[in-house]
Order: sequence, then C-alpha cells, then structure tokens
Amino acid sequence: MTALPLRVLSVIPPMTQLNTPYPSTAYLTGFLRSRGLTAVQEDLALALVLRLLSPEGLKEVAQHIQALPARQHSPAVQSFVAQQDRYLATIAPTIAFLQGRDSTLAHRIVGRHFLPEGPRFATLDVYVDDEGGDPLGWAFGALGLHDKAKHLATLYLNDLADVLRDAVDARFEFVRYAESLAGSQATFEPLAQALAAAPNLVDDTLHALTLSAVERHAPSVVLISVPFPGAVYAAFRIAQTLKARHPQIVTVLGGGFVNTELRDLTEPRVFDYFDYVTLDAGERPLLALLEHLQGQRGRQRLVRTFVRDADSGQVRFLNLHEADIPFAEVGTPTWDGLPLDRYLSLLDMLNPMHRLWSDGRWNKLTVAHGCYWKKCSFCDVSLDYISRYEGASATVLADRIAQIVQETGQTGFHFVDEAAPPKSLKALATELIARQAGISWWGNIRFEKSFSPELCELLADSGCIAVSGGLEVASDRLLNLMKKGVSVDQVARVTKAFSEAGILVHAYLMYGFPTQTVQDTVDALEYVRQLFAHGCIQSGFFHRFACTVHSPVGQHPEEYGVMLEPLPPVSFAKNDIGFHDPTGVDHDALGVALKKAIYNFMHGIGLEEDVRSWFPFKVPKTTVARHRIERALRERG
Repeated sequence: MTALPLRVLSVIPPMTQLNTPYPSTAYLTGFLRSRGLTAVQEDLALALVLRLLSPEGLKEVAQHIQALPARQHSPAVQSFVAQQDRYLATIAPTIAFLQGRDSTLAHRIVGRHFLPEGPRFATLDVYVDDEGGDPLGWAFGALGLHDKAKHLATLYLNDLADVLRDAVDARFEFVRYAESLAGSQATFEPLAQALAAAPNLVDDTLHALTLSAVERHAPSVVLISVPFPGAVYAAFRIAQTLKARHPQIVTVLGGGFVNTELRDLTEPRVFDYFDYVTLDAGERPLLALLEHLQGQRGRQRLVRTFVRDADSGQVRFLNLHEADIPFAEVGTPTWDGLPLDRYLSLLDMLNPMHRLWSDGRWNKLTVAHGCYWKKCSFCDVSLDYISRYEGASATVLADRIAQIVQETGQTGFHFVDEAAPPKSLKALATELIARQAGISWWGNIRFEKSFSPELCELLADSGCIAVSGGLEVASDRLLNLMKKGVSVDQVARVTKAFSEAGILVHAYLMYGFPTQTVQDTVDALEYVRQLFAHGCIQSGFFHRFACTVHSPVGQHPEEYGVMLEPLPPVSFAKNDIGFHDPTGVDHDALGVALKKAIYNFMHGIGLEEDVRSWFPFKVPKTTVARHRIERALRERG
C-alpha cells in the first residue's frame, strides 16, 4: 500500500512523435488535477532522443563503435566514423535549430558545407536536373531557406538514427522502436528475453533518465501510457528500473496498445513489472485504483483492471461496472511540466500536407470521444475508443481551447478524433469565429456529403488548415462492402470543396481488402491519380489492410468471402489475424507500385501517365474513364 497523499507521475515512453507530446499524459494529468489530485508528467521519449543526440551521447556511441569489428560497420556507421568530429561539432547547434532556438543557422545548413552528409542524403540525387542545379530548388524556391534547412537537418538526424540502429541497438527507430517484440505477440517470451538481456547504451540511457525523473518528482504512483507497439519495450524497461530501485512505487500500464491488444491478458510475468493494467478510457479505472490505494475502496471494486492474484499467481480481471466519466467532465488537458520548447520540428517529406505530422508543435485535443459512424468493417468498432460516442458542447470545447492557448502560448491544434463529427465542427467553428479565437487547426474526418462548400468555408474561416480522411479502397463496390458510407464521386466533391476553401486534404488509402482484385487495385490508383490531378487531394498514403480480431471482418469473415487462420494460444497480445482470400492476389507486390506512385503524385510527378506504368509487371488496363472525377465535379455544380 502506497503512502498518503498520492503523487501521480504520468510517463510517455519511447518512442512517440518528436515534434509534439503524445497527448495521453496531458489528458490524464489535466483530469487528475481537476479532481484535486497531485499529478505531474514526463516525456521520456523526447528526453531519450535528446540525450542520445547530444555531444555526450554521440561520444558514447563513438566509443561503442570502436569496440566493433570494422567488418560489422554498415554504410551509415562508416560515414559516422569518417566524419565523427563534424558530427560532434554540429549536433548541438542542429538540435537547437530544429527546436526553433537558432533560426539563423539555416543559412549555413543550406550551403551544404556545415552538416556531415551520410547515406540518407543520397535521396536528394533523384531531384538533380540535367544541368546539375539545386536538387531542392523545385520544392523550396529561392526563399524557402528555413524549410530547406529543416529538411536537410532531418536527413542528418535520420543518418544518426541509422547509426544507433546498426551499431548500438538493432531495434532502434524514431517511431517503431522494437515493435516486433510486442505487436500481436501471442506470447510474452520475446519481450521477456529482451528484458532479461544485458542492457545496451540505449537501455542504460533510459535507465538513468527514469531514475532522474523519479528523483525530481518523488511519485508514489507511475502511470505509463503505451499508445503503440513501438513504445512497449521501453515502457517495460522503465518499469523494470522502477521495480529494481523503487519497489514501493505503484506502477500502472495503460494506453492504446493495451486497450487493443491486451484484452485477453493472462501472462503473470507482466506483473513483475506492473502492479496494475487498465483498459479503455483511463479516467474511471484510475479513480477507482487511486481510491483503493488510499484505502477508500477494496481491491475487488476496481474497474477494468488486470491484477495478479497474490495467492494463486494467476491474472485476474476486476471490473466493477461503473459509468465512465462523461466526456464533457474529463477536464482540460494540460502540458504543464513538459518541455514545450525542446521538441523537434522535422521535415521528412516535401509535401505541404504530409509535413504536418512531424513539423510544428500541435496542441492535441479531442472534439468527441469515439466515432459517430462506427460501421467500417476494417475498424475496431467493438472497442470502447470507437464504440462509445460522446460529445461536448461547442462552449466547453472553445473554453478548453482558450485555456490551452493561455497555458502553452501556442495556437496550433490537432483534433485527434477517429472522425470529427460535422455538426460538432460546425458548432465549434461558429463559436471560434464569434470569440475571434485566432487558432489554426486540423483533424480527421469522414468525407461525407455534410461537408458542403459552405461548411468548408466556415471551417476555413475558423482556422482549419487541413483535414485527413479515409477514401480507403477507391472502389464503390469495396466501399459498400466495408460499409464506409461514401462513394468515390462523393469523396471527389467533398475533397474539392475543402481544397477550394484553401484547406489541405490527405487521403488514407488501403489495399489488400478482402476480395480486392488486381483490377480493383489498378482502378483505385486511377481514381487516386484523378483526385490529385484535379486538385481534390494534396497528400495520401496506401496502407496494407490488416484484419484484426476486433473488427467486423475478423468477427464475421464469412460475410467478406475470407477464411481466418487459426490463432495460437494467446497469453499476451492479440490483434492482427491472418486470413485466406480466395482471389490469391499478390498484394505485397502491388503495394510497392502503389506507394511509389503516390509518392510521386504528392510531388506532382506522373499525373498524366497511364497508371500501369508504375507497375514493374503486366497489369490490366484500368476500366475507369480518365474523366470520371471531372464529371463528378461538374455534377456538383
């Protein structure tokens, strides 16, 4: 039992975004403070990267490389060794530049004589024209100096990430760190073995950062929020440090990964690291748990919480049915305590819409909990984060926005809903305009007909700069099968309305959906080409369809013409499930061509070519008229 009063520390584990804090700790900290509890937060993902990518960190990397045989040096490591002194001299000023603390350094960076250049810079060669001109001139022109420097500095950091992966930790990445140890892993064994192995430099650094955070905050409870498989390994390393050095601290695991993949948890070894594992929206389970720790309720009265039974050693799921905290009453997220001036604005892709995910520090906020549509057959519609839809009034949302701007001093917002409801966005936009809020915002929507040209103009007037939404398969037959509730023509009209209002549009695309044929795929690419060519969308990405156990496809495969592969016995993570599609299409081979095509479309390349030219093998001629989207847009008028 922990001492009173409780002091709660919420932690973001590596790895998550580097340009802005992952919002889970901000939500929980704001909620707990609204209930009078002492709550603080730490972003150990950012702290780890900043420590590794520092002069001291790179010196330790260099010492580690010296102990490796030269034959084990990858091209990235070879380049680092050859230019080691330059890396050590440039890393601190480059980080300061990407944090916005030294903007004048851009002049030196774009001169291409300041930063050491490793293998990642080879990507610039594809932009060189026949006369050997500026390879990035087409993207940044004569005056885009700051963005050009940011792109070059991002390539520089990616080179260093490759060095860390190749020389220090083969699992290291800026986003998908060691995710193969956790994602859909039926057994805990791979993760257990990794945690039992001797720590490497990355592990030791995280260990030291964890102890430093505990020393600063002296918590009695530590909440570790794990949004993705790529944050699981580090979360367990953090908990391992806490249990070894501060066993009296209560450790709690939650977050998106847990909510999705650990719903059938029976592995007792998880509780060597965590005392409690909670599911779904965290507010109610945390209140119940904290009341239990304070002696106000018994252990049997916990809500959606896994524990290990002290007598049998087996995992138990405790779930006293209590109503969740209404969305309108969860309080305002707070970023107090997070180093907002130390996040890194990165520019990976030269596309004005695509850059929003990695560039700039956005205040992340939710317009509504859950999804108002919740019918898409590929989506985890059976889980709480989709199925339980709750909104808040425009007044409440605008008040939250105003409070966040006052706290952070920053006016950019990313609405992170599964799909922000049109009615709620209209009401919020009207309220923001009336208050002259002066914010910029973007978020995820469904491309439904409610987004008329008039509504898009209203959203733009309120500060909307971009939207993303799912076109998915770009096939009316398949859109109907997946119960998407839109058509290709409707998407064209809606996206054009956004674009004409000056709002950037990103389309989520999918391939490999059950019964999708080669012809479907080629036709989908043609639709996408036309959408780019007519200025309906500015950005997109093709995702490979994955069948999950929580989706309608995973629960009723017979309705989609596929057979599921049997799962092994599951004691740890369960999410993706294999299936047999009788079409027999090699979707992986098609995916390479789709991703190459859309990458070029986003850069304005190949928009007039026959889409078959992107495939390195013979595919059927598209059955889609080349002016289908143009006709749909004319009909709108």
